[in-house]
Amino acid sequence: MNRRTEEEIAEWLKERRVGEVECLVPDMAGIARGKILPTNKFLSGLHNGTLRLPESIFGQMVTGADSETDMLTYQAPDLNLVPDPDTLRIVPWYKDPTAQVICDCRHQNGEEVAFTPRNVLKRVVRLYEERDWRPIVAPELEFFLAAKNIDPDYPLLPPAGKTGRPQSGRQAYGIDAVNEFDPLFEDVYDYCEAQEIGIDSLIHEEGVAQVEINFNHGDPVSLADQTFLFKRTVRQAALRHDIYATFMAKPYEQEPGSAMHIHQSVVDARRGKSLFSTKSGKDTRLFLAHIAGLQRHLPAAMPLIAPFVNSYRRLVRFLSAPINTHWGHENRTVGLRVPVSDAQNRRIENRVPGADANPYLAIAASLVCGYLGMIENLIPTKAMEGNAYESTRYQLPRHILDAVARFRGSSDLKEALGENFVVLYSDVKASEHDAYQQVISPWERQHLLLNV
Repeated sequence: MNRRTEEEIAEWLKERRVGEVECLVPDMAGIARGKILPTNKFLSGLHNGTLRLPESIFGQMVTGADSETDMLTYQAPDLNLVPDPDTLRIVPWYKDPTAQVICDCRHQNGEEVAFTPRNVLKRVVRLYEERDWRPIVAPELEFFLAAKNIDPDYPLLPPAGKTGRPQSGRQAYGIDAVNEFDPLFEDVYDYCEAQEIGIDSLIHEEGVAQVEINFNHGDPVSLADQTFLFKRTVRQAALRHDIYATFMAKPYEQEPGSAMHIHQSVVDARRGKSLFSTKSGKDTRLFLAHIAGLQRHLPAAMPLIAPFVNSYRRLVRFLSAPINTHWGHENRTVGLRVPVSDAQNRRIENRVPGADANPYLAIAASLVCGYLGMIENLIPTKAMEGNAYESTRYQLPRHILDAVARFRGSSDLKEALGENFVVLYSDVKASEHDAYQQVISPWERQHLLLNV
């Protein structure tokens, strides 16, 4: 979509008889915050620069409560919302014509707000652009379907499809298993087409009622926007069919978790040629350095790709998720996989991020780690040829607090992502863990209540 002027935006909204506009801002967790305005109010605010939200939304925890941080003031000053015209879309699930637009944030003096997730990703992309490099990404996003569950104390159950019977076993790549939910996925495809979300293939994943959607490759910010909108879209489509869709990393016990695998490559911005492969198909020095950067820096970036306590329940041995940063060719036990490809499409698949991650921050983390490897000319380990689950080396953090400590202490990530962002995000994650510590789980009641 080409960049639009204010007049073109007004005409676009008028042609579609749009009555309201949703101004969306992804917060630290990737939740859509913002405001809904009548179209005339949106256009006047766009013209006058009076679309605003308090900066406190970036200090909110996933619970909605404010975190404990010194990075934001108690006065909660307003930030100016700057709608990105390229993201203007119709919201397809409303009866009355409603538009949505993703907004960036600026301070009252006009400066970019450096700690917002979308701006953090843009900052990483600019690092590449300064060297005439252009990163390309393609996410693969997994999610589970579940029967409606209004009591969080009860475990989730698989939903019933067209047959009226819930799945009772795993159906990896099962065609009929996906067809059970054809009406739902028809809505998903229709909604995505209406929003210009470029999804490619759909498969049934390994878990019960688990599905994976692959996105077409492209610009990192555009793909993060599409992933952000897609998660909201799938949840809304599922609710229309009276079930839940969840991107929680580990919603079912005894089932694999849900990932957001990120395929990434880098091309020469001037010539469009891959920097990861020679013409004859051999790995380049920059490709190996990119892998080495992921190996070295991903453990410190873990809060961005495994952001919650539940995220680490997914990262366990033998359940289709990596536990270390080994890399290898066509090896799905490693954290960093090199798929079979021709020279121009040589890429690395980062298999560590969870589906629960904020797509802006997950893509930013994955790209910045590879970038640091490239500029530091790092050398990766030898490619793993066996079972990476059997290795005890290059382990990832096993708990959110360990991950936050590494993230907060990483001078490399502070410089690349911005120190204010690293500190603020770490404060949010620490506050979420404090809130989690106040919850008594069913396991504790089951095994401790009458036994200790």
